[in-house]
Amino acid sequence: MERILFGDNQFFGVNHISDEKSRAQAIKFKEDAAILKVLDQSRDCGINTFMCTTHDRIANICNAIRSNPEKYKGYKIYPCMPYAHKYANAVTELGIMGAMKQYVPGNFFGSLLKGGVAFVSKDYISMMELMIDAEMKMFKGIDTPVIFLQNVITDLLIGLGMKDILKAFNDYIIKKYNAEPGFITMNLPKLVDMLESVGIENPIICTSINKDGFRMSGGKALYEQTLQTKKVRVIAMQVLAGGAISPKEAVDYVNSLPNIASILFGASSKNNIKEMVTLINTHELQPQFNSL
Repeated sequence: MERILFGDNQFFGVNHISDEKSRAQAIKFKEDAAILKVLDQSRDCGINTFMCTTHDRIANICNAIRSNPEKYKGYKIYPCMPYAHKYANAVTELGIMGAMKQYVPGNFFGSLLKGGVAFVSKDYISMMELMIDAEMKMFKGIDTPVIFLQNVITDLLIGLGMKDILKAFNDYIIKKYNAEPGFITMNLPKLVDMLESVGIENPIICTSINKDGFRMSGGKALYEQTLQTKKVRVIAMQVLAGGAISPKEAVDYVNSLPNIASILFGASSKNNIKEMVTLINTHELQPQFNSL
């Protein structure tokens, strides 16, 4: 993986600290051209990987990338699925059955109607695979070397102890897409242990890593212990703790830790992108993992 990854929260008005900033960002990026402009600015700063949700508007961004193969030669996208708001909005607009008709293939939907809950409980892994395929359609023809399970699902599965689903996701991504599976979580220590228990070694995990312990379930000390003792490739996100930490202080802390393979951040201007890239590149990476 590349050391620096560019995220998409700012494009869709996601800000964990300020509702006012969320509204301003939603207005700024209401047109796809505004998103593409910032992506191009991130590329100018040396970032060649875009890590994004499967928001409906990302399909338009993918179309633009496909239509300019020379311009985006070597560009990578790390899809993160599912985008929960998309399905929630579909249920609101279409109802539960209408939403399922929209996103679930016809033959599978017919079986679901006939079998109901019994069918779902029997074949939930097949349903998961079909949903992955549906989400991945927008990325056809684009290099997607790592495919992530969103934290809303990952953390639910952790809470339910459904490690077989995590293993099924892992295996399907490798088999079907010849890609590395990744997991987004707000509970790094528990996820690492659960993945180890089903034989998933040195996993790619995207999680909050910051000096303030912001959105780090179990606390900063436990995260630091996990990074020191486990074999794992971590993508650090929310390094600024939602804006509570200065960029320099944030990067200094993250780069002092082992097992940080990449840093993920989003920004709305070229100056902010350039500042973060410069700060990250002034540090040497710590060892990818420690000898146990």
